[in-house]
Amino acid sequence: MSKWLGLMSGTSMDGIDAVLVSFPGDRVQIHATHSISYPEDIRHRLTQLSQNQGTPDELGELDHIVGSLFAEAATLTIDKAGITSSEVSAIGSHGQTLRHQPRGNTPFSLQIGDPNLIAERTGITTVADFRRRDMSAGGQGAPLVPAFHKTFFGSATEDRCILNLGGIANISWLPAGRHRPVTGFDTGPANALMDAWCQYQTGRPYDKDGRWAAEGMVHQELLEDMLSDAYFMRPPPKSTGKEKFNLEWVKTLSRRHPAVSDVDMQRTLLELTVASVARQLPPSPDMTIFTCGGGTRNTLLMQELKRACSPLTITSTADLGLDPQWVEPVAFGWLAKQTMEKHPGNLPEVTGASGERILGAVYFA
Repeated sequence: MSKWLGLMSGTSMDGIDAVLVSFPGDRVQIHATHSISYPEDIRHRLTQLSQNQGTPDELGELDHIVGSLFAEAATLTIDKAGITSSEVSAIGSHGQTLRHQPRGNTPFSLQIGDPNLIAERTGITTVADFRRRDMSAGGQGAPLVPAFHKTFFGSATEDRCILNLGGIANISWLPAGRHRPVTGFDTGPANALMDAWCQYQTGRPYDKDGRWAAEGMVHQELLEDMLSDAYFMRPPPKSTGKEKFNLEWVKTLSRRHPAVSDVDMQRTLLELTVASVARQLPPSPDMTIFTCGGGTRNTLLMQELKRACSPLTITSTADLGLDPQWVEPVAFGWLAKQTMEKHPGNLPEVTGASGERILGAVYFA
């Protein structure tokens, strides 16, 4: 049975998730997992660079450092599984996104984490740079995971929505059967703004379980100001990132609403995630929403999503047989498989590309 290794670091920029996986039939079988947290100084440098505060030297250094950490995560995962690198068919590395600008005359998406280093240090063929082929075909280059969701989470009898709550929130709409198209897009921020404001105000990298936000109140006028941002009203296909939704975005709003306390801002940012998801859900009265990503561990966020989306059922992808933490790295293991087997990895109806494309660049061992 072929084994594949997926590597993922999302817009939260908190670390790397690695998973060794195989795909027997229409199932996902996980053999080993490992996570590496970015050192605080690396996380800070990545955040600064993502906001255009850096130099070409900084970009080159971080590309090397992050690539080394990705290689380390892959090696430790293989060691956990008790196998050799020769038993892994390929690695799929998403890389660390620094900037994602899919609109305009010169669209681009920039991920770092040198795949040459990953291939060299692991001795395993590595597939990376998944987004740009889709963008060259006129697509957004993201989200890419709906193709994986369609393959493994679709149902013949039930409308399903996969809601990924990473730094950015995105949905995959999987209507029952094959007669209606799959759709998917980024709804806006999930954890990114809450994490940024929490770090700025408290020094903590995130608000565990939403405890700090729970001490505050939603400021309705501020919330409506947030939701008036043009991104939320733009029709799909669409995608976004920290180049749009970042600490400066929050600070600008804070200056417009100086009477809002720090803790009420945190609570309102949580409500922004809830409202922007709920308002953009596809119209299906009977669908089930399956969540994944780091936001599933935020107790208050999950509680408020269930309130806002009632009477729809909200659960996690664990009920579909896949732990919410590992959905995205598994997806990039699968995307590597698609590339190596010369199958397309994008869904044009999701990204807006002119057609299906084989994604990624291959770095042979």
